[in-house]
Amino acid sequence: MKIENIKINQYGKLENKDIDLKKLNIIFGKNEAGKSTLLNFIESMFYGINKNKNGKKYSDSEQYLPWNENDFSGSIKYSLDNEKEFYVFRDFNKKNPKILDENENDISGEFTIDKKNGNQFFCDQTKIDRELLKSTLVTEQNSVELNKNTQELLLQKIANLAETGNEENSYKSAIAKLDRNMLTEVGTDKSSSRPINKSEEKIKNLTAEITETKSYEDEKFEIENKKNKLLSELKEEKENKAIYTQVKEVVDNDKKENIIIEEKDKTIVQNNKKIEELKGEKETIKNEFKEQTELKNSEAKKRAEKRTKITTAIALIIFGTADIVGFFLNKNILAIRIILICLIPLFLIYLALSQYKKDQKEKIYKDIASKSYVYNPETGTHVNELTEVEQKIKILTEENQKLVDQVKQLKDELIEKDRAIKEKLMSEYGNNVAELFTSEIDEIIKQNAERINEIDLEIHKLDIDKRAITPKLEKLADAEEELAIEERHYKELDDKRKIYTLTKEILEDSYEEMKQRITPKFAKSLSENIQKFSNNNYVGIIINDDGLKAKLPNGNLIEVDKLSLGTIEQIYLALRLSVMNELSSENMPIILDEAFAYFDDDRLANTLEFLSNVDNQVIILTCTNREQEILDKQGIKFNYIKIN
Repeated sequence: MKIENIKINQYGKLENKDIDLKKLNIIFGKNEAGKSTLLNFIESMFYGINKNKNGKKYSDSEQYLPWNENDFSGSIKYSLDNEKEFYVFRDFNKKNPKILDENENDISGEFTIDKKNGNQFFCDQTKIDRELLKSTLVTEQNSVELNKNTQELLLQKIANLAETGNEENSYKSAIAKLDRNMLTEVGTDKSSSRPINKSEEKIKNLTAEITETKSYEDEKFEIENKKNKLLSELKEEKENKAIYTQVKEVVDNDKKENIIIEEKDKTIVQNNKKIEELKGEKETIKNEFKEQTELKNSEAKKRAEKRTKITTAIALIIFGTADIVGFFLNKNILAIRIILICLIPLFLIYLALSQYKKDQKEKIYKDIASKSYVYNPETGTHVNELTEVEQKIKILTEENQKLVDQVKQLKDELIEKDRAIKEKLMSEYGNNVAELFTSEIDEIIKQNAERINEIDLEIHKLDIDKRAITPKLEKLADAEEELAIEERHYKELDDKRKIYTLTKEILEDSYEEMKQRITPKFAKSLSENIQKFSNNNYVGIIINDDGLKAKLPNGNLIEVDKLSLGTIEQIYLALRLSVMNELSSENMPIILDEAFAYFDDDRLANTLEFLSNVDNQVIILTCTNREQEILDKQGIKFNYIKIN
């Protein structure tokens, strides 16, 4: 693969940069000129700009955002080893870039799209992700001082690369960390106070406690069975109570209705008795009236005869008086008689009026007598006693008839109501209910209430017994629950232990496979590279469990950590190149950012000559003229780019 062109519209401090790249490139710029910005631009073009801070004060997106963010964009043109060319334009305000092939066809949709990181075109093409790119293809100066810390850092990175293919990851450190984490977080069969050991001990104690208290469950089961039977019987008795109550309501209501009927029957009997008494009283009044009438008629006849005698006597007296007066007065007796005779009608009229008044009074008395009127001194009026008696008889007779009708109606209604209620109860509770109406329902209800009380008492006793063992059962339940929780906890720990063990096994297997299959290739490639880098001062690198050793032309082996820092950096660079060639099918560009700070001129010359002959594109970012001067001196062609 080769990067052919970089165009930066705006990215950090870089603006309107158009850079063509060749096979060997020197990009010169003083400190703070923007070399690191250019390096970050290349990474962001391939993978998208990083918006995570990852422990830094600002993310790349924040750090390289230009003030005029309307044109926060750029493009890159590159070709793969198969000579196919690709053009990528990216607006860094957006997640996904626009990708064109050599015929300017948009092929953005042909690559994997990651929801978080966007289009993965570069990873699909080269099999190199962002982290691998930074750990292999890009080599940066690790320090500006020559001290032991720098040497140890380089040695560690070399060891990591040799062990795992990644300078940031150490196989031995990973194994040690897995062992530490497993011991701290889980424990082992040999440990005694780690989480899994404590969990095992707790499970053992809880199991013993549960076994000891398990017998109470049988007692609880027996109590609950008895209680359930009693509750079932209690339910039945209460249902019966409801039936008995309804029957009693009917019976009590019938009694009330019968009392009303009996009262009405008594009233009828009493009324009949009164009627008979009034009839006797009526006959007595009639007899008395008959006697009084006969007596009064006799007296009236005598009074009429007496009046006739008085009238005759008076007429004789008048006529006699007239004769005597005429005789002594020598008057005309006839005239006097005529005068007297004329007075007689007047007298007779007077007598007639007097008699009329008497007759009227007599008539009134007769009417009163005939109607059996009696004087009521309270009202000052006469009352017909016979009529009153007859009226009472009539009223009582009518009342009795009404009562008879009412009694009949009440009996009919009661019979019909009882029939309807009985049918309803029988339809709900069965035909046996009918027998209750002919039984001593009060006694049945009494027995039912007693049985309900007995059952309640028995249930209460069982509840007391259950409460007595409840704390033990609760302790058992708590222990079982705690055991279940602890067993889950143990399983989690055991699963975690298995994961750690499996991870170690996979890591060990991978490491062994790498040692058997990949490390020899690394060692061969590394030996060839270091031989060229060192101008045959070292003819090989040995990689084994004891670490890395440099092989001298005479066959002697030297521990790498005893070499100079410049030599170590040569080995470090050679190892990165070897790893890179194994990881990708493409000859990826080699990007070196201030990577030769510890190289003397001879070592730098050898390294540059070696780099000029590799198949990979080489991009060297530097703030010195050393690389340019040496290449010019060696007559090696290169592409020189200056960033102001």
